Amino acid sequence: MTNAVIECILSRSSTKYYDPATTLSDDQIRELVRIGTTAPTSFHLQNWRFIAVRTPEAKARLRPIAWNQPAITEAAVTFIICGQLADSNVIPERPAPVVEAGIMPANLVPDWEIPARGLYQDFPQRQRDEAVRTATFGAAAMIYVARSWGLGSTPMIGFDDKAVHREFGLAEDEVPVMLLSVGAECPGNWPQKPRRPVADVLQLV
Repeated sequence: MTNAVIECILSRSSTKYYDPATTLSDDQIRELVRIGTTAPTSFHLQNWRFIAVRTPEAKARLRPIAWNQPAITEAAVTFIICGQLADSNVIPERPAPVVEAGIMPANLVPDWEIPARGLYQDFPQRQRDEAVRTATFGAAAMIYVARSWGLGSTPMIGFDDKAVHREFGLAEDEVPVMLLSVGAECPGNWPQKPRRPVADVLQLV
């Protein structure tokens, strides 16, 4: 059985060739991020930030510190996908709109805050791991949103993270997890490549 979501997932591939003449409006970029941020985050921390590199000047700053990859300048936009170190101190602030919407009772907020503090507060590696997980969930959602709009995308880890951090003013608690280019595709891109058999990667217990 297939549907539009499954078709979107199965037809997605990493784009190599973009149409540099095609742009995305700021409203389209905002909508892409808005939908992307419906992805799950631990304790509703929403510990991510997205820098949309879309002007020629900003692209020219990014490309030399991103292994000179053509997608940086040819795609309509390249997002610097930032994960923020997991910080339990943002609870109860982050769940507050959930309470206001009547989804979560206010008396459950401490049931989130206490375990989140125990999980992250004294564990820097867990804080960083959660930053990477959160940013990756958000980026994955954006990839499939882009595909549903008929756009291509390219997730990239080929960049100088310290230079990106410095050049684009990331905060001390932010990790540049990946770059994600999005734009209109040109002919010549490969279809999705065959994957390993499910029997090789699945264990039923």
